[in-house]
Amino acid sequence: MIAIGFDIGSSFVKGSLVNAETVKSIARVRIPQVEMPMEAHKLGWAEQHPNLWWQYLCEATQELLANSGIKAEQISSIGISYQMHGLVLVDEDLNPLRKSILWCDSRAIPYGEKAFKKLGEEYCKNYLLNSPGNFTASKLAWVIENEKELYQKAYKLLLPGDFLAAQLSGVPQTTITGLSEGIFWDFKNDQTSQKLFDHYQINQSLVPEVVDNFTVQATVSNAGAQATGLKEGTPITYRAGDQPNNAYTLGARKPGDVVATGGTSGVVYALTDQLSGNELTKVNTFAHINYQPQQKMFGKLLNLNGAGIQYRWLHQLMGEVGYAKLNEIAQQAPIGSNGLQVFPFGNGAERMLDNKIVNGHISNINFNIHDNNHMIRATLEGIAFAMVYGIEILKNDGVDIKNLKVGNDNLFLSDVFSKTIANTLGISIQMHKATGAEGAAKASIYDSHQTQKNDNIVITKTINPNPKLQDQSIASFEKWKGQLLNNII
Repeated sequence: MIAIGFDIGSSFVKGSLVNAETVKSIARVRIPQVEMPMEAHKLGWAEQHPNLWWQYLCEATQELLANSGIKAEQISSIGISYQMHGLVLVDEDLNPLRKSILWCDSRAIPYGEKAFKKLGEEYCKNYLLNSPGNFTASKLAWVIENEKELYQKAYKLLLPGDFLAAQLSGVPQTTITGLSEGIFWDFKNDQTSQKLFDHYQINQSLVPEVVDNFTVQATVSNAGAQATGLKEGTPITYRAGDQPNNAYTLGARKPGDVVATGGTSGVVYALTDQLSGNELTKVNTFAHINYQPQQKMFGKLLNLNGAGIQYRWLHQLMGEVGYAKLNEIAQQAPIGSNGLQVFPFGNGAERMLDNKIVNGHISNINFNIHDNNHMIRATLEGIAFAMVYGIEILKNDGVDIKNLKVGNDNLFLSDVFSKTIANTLGISIQMHKATGAEGAAKASIYDSHQTQKNDNIVITKTINPNPKLQDQSIASFEKWKGQLLNNII
């Protein structure tokens, strides 16, 4: 039997086939060839059409089956990982009513700030575990006020993964994990937050059926089978946001495990069964994928919007130079890039900067000293230092970070980036051979009580801090942080 997993990002749709018995990868695919664009009709906006994700999921499925020789009837389970916090509104036929307002869209910030004041810090801390911020509930509040006629047509509100599962099955559903990431969930009473719904004037009937992360949630419909090439009746047994799924994929299972990603955004995600609200407005706390009311597990998430997207921006300016070459060039410049500093905050409001929009900055450039080597290294260091700054905030929120588990892709493939984090924090980084799509496929096989089984997570590389370089890295970070605090935020 074969499990199929999907990882729906804002750049690509990735698919993976995994042998359900050996838990070994059979095939992988990434669609499209060029990254999906985000549409920004106004400053701070970011949208994509949900039907684009569905189109690419269908193409990914067809390509996986065709290239691997696997038959549709061999697929025993489906798992879905998806970009978090996006808002999808559908009509009764499950057709999108508008483009999805994405995770990095900043338009809802004033709505979240007003709700935080109205609901009160104590309620947000003790019931929601978060300030409403720029999350899905606040995005929906923006629609209610600015697109009233469209809102009146809405049948259900869905997160991106919910939408794709609904296209596969014809059944709208969501999870506690998903509702918590949208800041819809009341953790004290373990139900949707009536107080928040009342404040935003959200109709409770918009919330679809709530299912567990690990269960037979629904099955592929005839229409879903026709579109994808899968067999009608194939069970969908898992869905989760990309960061909780990434933690599962990288082997995080118990309190104290910490993982990081360096994709379009940069994320540090820590598992805990304890709560702290010291950084309520900067750090998010969500229900983890194995959360149960009687046995609660949380994921503390620190997000940096401007991570890989900053490096991609530089990559586009450099022309035909590939990322591997950029990483090689960066090593020609010294630690600290001879004073050149990059601040990668040009991708909307940054939660860890109290939802401020500060945009990206290049500082201390000297045209007689700095060249491409310095610019590339300064960009990688700037993203790394921004993550280190975020990790300092996490530590203040009670997270003890002794090492990081990361995937062997994206920014962590750069020695400059990885070693900057390791040396500045004095921690080791374990790089694992794993992908989000494979993790979703594996999770579709197991339930929440079986996750201790061997699922072939392979450590490909360990990056240890270099004591000889730590002082230089720390000094460069402190200069970077001083510029951030005194001149940018």
